[in-house]
Amino acid sequence: MFHKQYHHDKYALSQVKSKQKGSAIVVAIFVIVVMALLGAGLVKILSSSAESVAYEVIGTRAYAAAQTGAQWQLLEVFPHDTNVKTACKSNITAPDFSNVEGLTSCQATVTCNDDGVFDGTTYYVITSVGQCSIGGVVTSRTVQIEARSL
Repeated sequence: MFHKQYHHDKYALSQVKSKQKGSAIVVAIFVIVVMALLGAGLVKILSSSAESVAYEVIGTRAYAAAQTGAQWQLLEVFPHDTNVKTACKSNITAPDFSNVEGLTSCQATVTCNDDGVFDGTTYYVITSVGQCSIGGVVTSRTVQIEARSL
């Protein structure tokens, strides 16, 4: 009787094994697909993060160019070495960034407007737009300064 029971268990075990054939391959493929999707998502996150940092750096450079242009024009309107007050010039020479490391691909466009004279004080509005172009990416920042003569 023991032999019959053993033969029956062996037969049942072989049926279970035959039903499970290929299930390990399905699980392995599922795990590989899930890991590939996770890897692709991680690569996308890292690349978008690097792109954000690049835009931030270019934006900071454009802001520096705009700030430099505004200060350049302030020095033209209010020279350090004299007490002579000057007005906004119609032909503004923009600063040259060709020798400034980090700003070689940037430019500043500056405008200066006399905003009027009130009680003997002249008011000025200086607007500077800094623009940087690196690798096909163009970013610009604007700085506006309101100044008055003393």
